Amino acid sequence: MACQNNEFDSPISESEKNNATKNVGAANLDSSSGYILVNGLQMYYEQYGDGEPLVLIHGGGSTIHTTFGHILPFLAPHYKVIGVELQAHGHTADRNQPTSFEQDADDVAALLHELKIAKANLFGFSNGANTALQIAIRHPDIVDRMIIVSAVYKRSGLIDGFFDAMNNASLENMPKPLQEEYLRITNDPIGLQAMHDRDKFRMIEFKDWDEKNLSKINATTLVVAADHDVIRTEHTVELAKLIPHSQLMILPGLHGASIGERCTFDGDTNSLKATAIYLRKFLDAPSK
Repeated sequence: MACQNNEFDSPISESEKNNATKNVGAANLDSSSGYILVNGLQMYYEQYGDGEPLVLIHGGGSTIHTTFGHILPFLAPHYKVIGVELQAHGHTADRNQPTSFEQDADDVAALLHELKIAKANLFGFSNGANTALQIAIRHPDIVDRMIIVSAVYKRSGLIDGFFDAMNNASLENMPKPLQEEYLRITNDPIGLQAMHDRDKFRMIEFKDWDEKNLSKINATTLVVAADHDVIRTEHTVELAKLIPHSQLMILPGLHGASIGERCTFDGDTNSLKATAIYLRKFLDAPSK
């Protein structure tokens, strides 16, 4: 790989590209991938298509493709899609500090700066939605519009039993598709355990956010959740009320199913396409 300005560019492997484009007509998209040094971390990213920048931020334990692989082909023909992999996830290595939504936000902001992207739309799922919110709070000037799916800002926003499950979490009950994808990329069981533990303790130690910070978000925001999510519906409604320029969408299904997340997607590409069309209408709406 060639090195230029802390960026290591390489083509996305054919297996990964096929994963992202299978059966949905996006196989001819321009694509690239690479690593950029941000805050002491070699952060991995993939880039597809042209147009307005749209940054994809995956969920906990996940990668670009386990979270967005099914919906990506419906978005990449219309935007410059930039998928990132956060500390300890996928191609991005760990570092000697705990993960946090604030640090993840700073890392993504630094990566966009290195890519010379002054402003972008954000699309985050679950932990990635929390990261997107922190980007909007900590780096408001770089955010145009934002789609946040299954975000949480208070411990009480999670369903009964969530924190008991986190306390008892282990690799044995971590979703197999997430384990398999991490090991396919890295072949590193020790790294898999480290990623699991980072995400586990991040949630166990999660503290309520100051609502005042959320009420200062200027980005036009689409707040999304599922009707059988791990996030309480009333919590999602309250989040949408806190963000001044927001819209609310509650979709049928499980955590992430509506956007094609690998663990919960039921294979209904017609519903996935309908979701993508609505997301594009939101992203493409004229600014007020």
